[in-house]
Order: sequence, then structure tokens, then C-alpha cells
Amino acid sequence: MLEDRYSDDALARSLPGDFRAATAVVNGTRLHYVSGGRGYPLVLLPGWPQTWWQARKIMPLLAERYRVIVIELRGMGGSAAPATGYDKKAMAADIAALVRQLGYDRVNLAGHDIGSMVAFSLAANHPELVRKLAMLEEPHPDRHLYDLTLLPEPGKERLQRWWFAFNQVELLPEQLLAGRARHLIDFLCTRNLRNPGAIGEFDREVYARAYSRPEAIRAAGGWYRTFAQDITDLATYAPVTTPIAALHFPGHTDLLTSLAETATDFHGIEIPDTGHYLAEEQPHRVSETLTTFFD
Repeated sequence: MLEDRYSDDALARSLPGDFRAATAVVNGTRLHYVSGGRGYPLVLLPGWPQTWWQARKIMPLLAERYRVIVIELRGMGGSAAPATGYDKKAMAADIAALVRQLGYDRVNLAGHDIGSMVAFSLAANHPELVRKLAMLEEPHPDRHLYDLTLLPEPGKERLQRWWFAFNQVELLPEQLLAGRARHLIDFLCTRNLRNPGAIGEFDREVYARAYSRPEAIRAAGGWYRTFAQDITDLATYAPVTTPIAALHFPGHTDLLTSLAETATDFHGIEIPDTGHYLAEEQPHRVSETLTTFFD
């Protein structure tokens, strides 16, 4: 039988750096991860609507200096999609448990989008585990989310984030997107990529397959439906003192606004000529930035 070229095993082996896919049962659920390279451990957490494959371009570059471990969040890709546990504090506990199970007592950490939210929560709740933190594009959910509007002023249409509300709806997203996630992937790529070819046909199919399953759509919705709980949890956290690099595309400074209120040691780094998907559009610039920061 021919191997499925979209399988995690095949995808992992296609990358330079001797990457391998694996799973582990931690914190009452199953997490899927891909690891390779040698050196100090560097954990990467992807975002919506993507999988570990989001880091495919930076993994070989980073593996030259680090042991790179890309972990799929609860509900993402090859990880289990349980009924509950999608608040960022619980998801951070998943990552903390896996880090310890892998034998590490301290790691460098980088997260994008939803992964950035979980990464911040990990630094807030398990600061002993995080040496340095890189956040790409999105802050931990905070009260500024309540200011978002579904009806943007003329000329400000690109500020609209309709999917924040859509993903909080019960049942309907699964009914609309099951087997049709490719439409969503293509829309987001068209909207959020400065360089459309950065996420090609094959890559989009990888993501579409991962998010076309009803349980995957439901789980991803759970990441958004728990925002209110995340905001409540954030109010109980002391300011995070872990050194933070905040990577963002030109003009998108929501992350910096949030960190000014929630962290004591951060600096913003603008990645030029890119949209939301930094690591896929500018992998060399992102890898160099992360290496400089973590070293």
C-alpha cells in the first residue's frame, strides 16, 4: 500500500533534520508532536486554522541549533479533541506536562496565534519551565476583545475578525465546514497573506484535511468559546516577568498593546513584507530573529 503523503509521519520525514512524529498521553489527553534537531529544547505551538506543518519552513533552520519540538494543541491535527479543556490555562497545563514527560525542566518557547495565547499562559502559570518566550501575532485574550465590532467603519473592513464570533457559535460551524474547510483556508490565505504563494496548494490541503472533520471544527471552536474564561483568568495573573519577543507584521500592534499591560520585559519586533502567517511568509527572517533572541 502506498503511504499517504499527507500523513504526519510522511510529512515529518520530508523535512531536513531527522524529524519524527510521536504522541504522548498527558494531563488526561493525547498530544501529537514532531521533533528533530539537537541542542537546547525549543517548543513551538501553532495556531488556527493550521497544524504543526505551519512551522515546516523554520523547523530545519532552527534544528541546526536547537532540539525543536512542535506540539499540536489539544484539539489540533493529530492531538485528541476531548469535549472540554480548551481554556488557555488548561491547554498550557497540557504543554507543561508534555515538556516534563520529555525530560525537560526548562525550555525556550514560541507560539503563533492560538499557540501564542497558550504560550503566554504557560509562562504565567509555569514560569519555572520557560526560559524565554516568543509570541507571534496574537496576545493572550484580554478585555480588548470585547471592543471588537462585527460592523466595521467604511475603509476599516480589514479590522473585522468575523471568525472570532463565528467560532464561538455552537454546532453551526461543524455543520457548515465539515468536509468544506478548504474554502475557509483559501479565504484566510487570500485575506491574511502578503505573499500568496507562501502557503501553496499542498500546504492548504494539509490544513483543509485537518479541519474538515467535525470534531476538529468543534475543538477549534472551543479555543474561541473559552475566551471569556481566559479573560477572567488573565485578571488573576501577576505581570509575566519572562523575557518576551513580540513578533508582528507591519501595522499590527495588538500584541504590544496587550503586553504593555500584562508583562514587564518585552520588546516588539516588526517582520517586514509579511501578513499574519509570519513563519510561512518570512521563514529566514523569523528563524534569525528567534535565534538571536533565544541565544
